Amino acid sequence: MQLPPDNAPAHHGVAPHRCGECCTTLKGIGVRHNGKAVLEDIDLHLHCGELTAVVGENGAGKTTLIKCLLGEIPHSGEVHFLDAAHRRPDSPVIGYVPQHSSFDKDAPVSVLDLFAASLAERPACLGVSRAVRDAALEGLRRTGAEDLIDRRVGTLSGGELQRVLLGLALTPVPNILVLDEPMSGVDHSGREQFYELLSHLRREYDFAVLLVSHDLAALARFADRMVFLDRRIVCEGPPAEVLRDPRVREAFSLHSVA
Repeated sequence: MQLPPDNAPAHHGVAPHRCGECCTTLKGIGVRHNGKAVLEDIDLHLHCGELTAVVGENGAGKTTLIKCLLGEIPHSGEVHFLDAAHRRPDSPVIGYVPQHSSFDKDAPVSVLDLFAASLAERPACLGVSRAVRDAALEGLRRTGAEDLIDRRVGTLSGGELQRVLLGLALTPVPNILVLDEPMSGVDHSGREQFYELLSHLRREYDFAVLLVSHDLAALARFADRMVFLDRRIVCEGPPAEVLRDPRVREAFSLHSVA
């Protein structure tokens, strides 16, 4: 794999109108499993309007880090969210796009049913209210997928499914958007469109993004900050700087451009 040249175009950058006051802080995060350290001493700040990419080899603890942020596993250390008024709400809104999303192609489940299962208290089989349909349409419009609302989930392409799941994660608009390898099964063109859309959305809505991916070339273009993880944070900073760190080059077999 080759690194981007020094004269490559700058990535999309920090949102020009972000408030800069909202921040999610992970301090001293650690996780142990069967007596073995999976994560150690993780200190990380996620600012509104910024896209932070987390990279690392398999088994480096990337998905575990996401689970800590989502509150799904016990851990040492602390996670705090600070809003623009310098308050610490108990429960910031977190949108999540998972790593693997497989659906039975023959299951009679529509995109609207997915939203209803998330937004409504009653089962979708009992009917979907106008309010839920309107909320689903609003979320899908954010990702340009409103025409998919009545499609069966099993018939969607990889790119269409990711737009639907992203729209669901943005309903309601979160303080933090977390994505775990969202481009699995999506072709190159679809990946580029997805990252373009994600970059636009985080600037428009001013939420923080934490993205785990192996797509280094795209991350070099679209991320504001990159974190190289190997149970600990080995290095972090602007993507071009991190991708030139000898430890990262060795891990990913990167080669400089002549």
